[in-house]
Amino acid sequence: MTVTNRQILLKSRPVGEPTEDNFKLVETPLPEPGPGQFRVRVIYMSLDPYMRGRMGAEKSYAASAELGQPMVGGGVGVVEVSNNEQFKPGDYVVCYSGWQSYCLSDGTGVMKLDPANAPISTGLGVLGMPGLTAYYGLLEIGKPQPGETVVVAAASGAVGSVVGQIARIKGCRAVGIAGSKEKCDFVTGELGFDACVNYKDPDFREKLAAACPNGIDVYFENVGGKVLEAVIPLFNDDARMPLCGLISQYNMTELPQGVNKLPALLRAILTHRLLIQGFIISYHFKHQPAFLKDAGGWIREGKLKYREDIVKGIENAPEAFIGLLQGRNFGKLLVQVSDDPTR
Repeated sequence: MTVTNRQILLKSRPVGEPTEDNFKLVETPLPEPGPGQFRVRVIYMSLDPYMRGRMGAEKSYAASAELGQPMVGGGVGVVEVSNNEQFKPGDYVVCYSGWQSYCLSDGTGVMKLDPANAPISTGLGVLGMPGLTAYYGLLEIGKPQPGETVVVAAASGAVGSVVGQIARIKGCRAVGIAGSKEKCDFVTGELGFDACVNYKDPDFREKLAAACPNGIDVYFENVGGKVLEAVIPLFNDDARMPLCGLISQYNMTELPQGVNKLPALLRAILTHRLLIQGFIISYHFKHQPAFLKDAGGWIREGKLKYREDIVKGIENAPEAFIGLLQGRNFGKLLVQVSDDPTR
């Protein structure tokens, strides 16, 4: 039986901030699975900042999304029809589905989920790529030691929220940076960070310094821009900076105006012997088993909490994605594409 597949295509490449005109909603027939294939009905679709980079034509660590094809991204769904012995109808899976309501797969890169262990949506968030990103970046690059101060930008987001909580589990002082009082209150009240500073406050620099009286030993970078500028003077000797993202720069069409801060950063790197290391989590999936074991245990013990921001309807994905780049989401941003039988 042929099903109707709703897809969000990349219609054009954005210049600066994406608009809804860069996307196109279409309905196309999806054929039956071929030999070794199975069909997945997508339930949740992930929206992540890295997708902005994939919309451009510039050379990067991964191929650009193709014009006229579904936008790239991960999804969680249920197998409906299968010609693959490893995946049976009724199996819940996380896969690289793209922005569409159905997908065909041969099982490459697909992982089964057990709804009895955790809500299936967490396969795209706290127990998925964002959680693994936080786990690897903090523990393998940041190497936090008990008593140190760990600062994380975008602290209420899918990655940052996990970074700060793991820092606390490891005996560190966790300081978050977020974009509203509501987000800061959530970071300290619900997630248990020691402090959180609103980068939109006019005295942000002073408040960040006050929250880090002993300086900064690990700074987990998700943002860049003025947030990084406020962090630079606070670095301790031998501090580490896992470089995960630069969301403040993703829509830039030219270099920012104003004072060049690169000399100050380079001086800090030299005089404080800083380690700054960028990383792409797709190169580090060998750490996934250890991550799932540790994170699953922390969730069961109540040490690791999470928040999801769920938008219903695939047609609302472009607007939600644009809002993500503007910081409008609160928690891990998901689009619910179809009914979730597990809830």
